[in-house]
Amino acid sequence: MNKASLYAQAGVDIDKANKLIKRIKPLVAETFTRGVMTEIGGFAGLFALDMDRFKQPVLVSSTDGVGTKLKIAFMTNRHDTVGLDLVAMCVNDIIVCGAKPLFFLDYFATGKLSASIAEDVIKGIARGCKDAGCALIGGETAEMPDMYGDGEYDLAGFVVGVVDRDGIIDGSEIGVGHALIGLASNGLHSNGYSLVRKICFKKLGLSVDDVLDELGEQNLGEILLAPTRIYAKTVRHLLKQFKITGMVHITGGGFQDNIPRILPKTCKAVIERKSWPELSIFKFLKVKGEIPEEEMLRTFNCGIGMVLIAPQAEAQDILLQARAMGEHAFVIGSIEKREPGDQPVEFVDRQV
Repeated sequence: MNKASLYAQAGVDIDKANKLIKRIKPLVAETFTRGVMTEIGGFAGLFALDMDRFKQPVLVSSTDGVGTKLKIAFMTNRHDTVGLDLVAMCVNDIIVCGAKPLFFLDYFATGKLSASIAEDVIKGIARGCKDAGCALIGGETAEMPDMYGDGEYDLAGFVVGVVDRDGIIDGSEIGVGHALIGLASNGLHSNGYSLVRKICFKKLGLSVDDVLDELGEQNLGEILLAPTRIYAKTVRHLLKQFKITGMVHITGGGFQDNIPRILPKTCKAVIERKSWPELSIFKFLKVKGEIPEEEMLRTFNCGIGMVLIAPQAEAQDILLQARAMGEHAFVIGSIEKREPGDQPVEFVDRQV
């Protein structure tokens, strides 16, 4: 008996992994952009930066995962959307700096490799990369017996982008009177799923196959797997036309923890809570989970996945352009002077 078969008996099938690489090569090749210098399967991915396009290029990077939303994929046995989530969570974090995504890498770890599941996941990653305008140039598939339950896996993603030094958006130009413009989310995106699972499956005893009147015609699993919106193309388009002084990806920590990351200490964000529609999934979770409003706003995106900050004079034109690109966009508040004792983010009921 050769060493390879002994390794396979121990739970790691190298031949299966190699066959997977061959199967996904066409998917990956569809994401390639100008600058990609290698095919999938090498030791490293090479990407040539077009120096003629930038005066002082600055590389921007981010890494993230999908969290316990993966549990919903396992429960539904649907794996073609979480890869898109993976790309979105990474890409949305770098575009807020004004960066253009260049290339992406993924890490897929499982106890026993299922080629069909892995291929579905990578299909989602490739789709996300195409949506974001970046290339999938490498990754790692790790088969680790006894590390994960049957049919389970974990994902991590890594993105690198570029921005000209003069084009970096860091919030330093945010000023009193600037408008907050919210781009709608597609649902829960990829945050708060530990609480969601506790409410839906432990407290209420629901199944992913349940169709609930409060949530419309889709079953619960489909609603919970709605993929994270990727805002890269919209943001790139808007940056070419408008003065945007700050951007915030609303993820874990919600509004209260994410917006202060870019605010000058002299400013606060005042948000009109009723200035955008509340999606049914958030209403459902709030009522059934008996979640206080403040915790809702800190745990979930509550219907806003990205916040743009811009001078008030540009707000309406930004809204029109964003809507023309298919975004549901709303003016959700404004920047005001922060007095001693003020919170950096305040929620009010008055009309903006």
